[in-house]
Amino acid sequence: METADVDGKVVLVRSDLNVPLEGSRVADDTRIRAALPTIRSLLRRGAREVRVCSHLGRPKGRDERYAIEPVRARLAELIGDERVSVFENTRFDPGETANDERFARELADGCDLYVNDAFGSAHRAHASTVRVAGLLPAYAGLLLLEELRHLGALLAEVGRPFVIVSGGAKVDDKIAVLENLGSRADEVLIGGKMAEDVRSSNPFSFDVVLPADIVAAASFDADAETQVTAFEELPQGWLGLDIGPETREDFARRITGAQTVFWNGPMGVFEWPAFAAGTFAVARALAECSGLTVVGGGDSVRAVHEVGVADRISWISTGGGAALELLEGKELPGVAAIPAA
Repeated sequence: METADVDGKVVLVRSDLNVPLEGSRVADDTRIRAALPTIRSLLRRGAREVRVCSHLGRPKGRDERYAIEPVRARLAELIGDERVSVFENTRFDPGETANDERFARELADGCDLYVNDAFGSAHRAHASTVRVAGLLPAYAGLLLLEELRHLGALLAEVGRPFVIVSGGAKVDDKIAVLENLGSRADEVLIGGKMAEDVRSSNPFSFDVVLPADIVAAASFDADAETQVTAFEELPQGWLGLDIGPETREDFARRITGAQTVFWNGPMGVFEWPAFAAGTFAVARALAECSGLTVVGGGDSVRAVHEVGVADRISWISTGGGAALELLEGKELPGVAAIPAA
């Protein structure tokens, strides 16, 4: 977008403003703030008007629970420029997810050029991410470019040791990205519920590092009785809900000694204090690492913010599913639609 002449122009910007809501207010404005540099750059360079569009949630047609107004209000507070307007939730129109030209033309009407800054939606072939790029001169926004640069670095030659840390509940969700990245990594550290699945049946073509010990609980409850046990000796009927102290120290040593680290997925049910130590230990270790550190996935991103180390991470991706698909080696439709993105 920095190559585009925007002076006096009306610019349509596809941002990723899909933020959590609490009633009629924005609960977390991280993605809104991430969209600001592109919008501010366009205004600074003389854009006559910036029209922002985004989806919010996954409504099937108009659903007032997902009205864009709370997001519009928060963006107005942060930008404070009357040249910026925000369209209603794109997914209120069925033409959005159908990648419909009629809806794309409605979005593009009266605009001179299009900027896609919504990396988090770049894996969706929707009207606001793909079809409209064929109707207007199309450019990549600043956030989109930064996401591609940092995540793309993991697919190129990296500093070594290259360590991947993966967790969460479902191994199936991570198989493709871990298979693509893991075969190139020096170590793949596995925590969370997926560690138990991998222990019983490793789906990968490479060796992984599993926990030595875990924090087990008698039931899936925030206040359940707990005990630290060897990973291989989980008592019958108990649940492993966090990595144990020995594993925390081991994983931290491997992470801090790395030159490249990618982390996606918590080490346990970190929403409950009794099972948060492992995930927070990984977050702190990434902050201590002197190499390139990249964090993706909502829970991992939340963890680095809760620990207060977000500003010490090289790159925190807003992408979610888009980041994983890129790291799987897939082409992202929203990126492919932009010339030379």
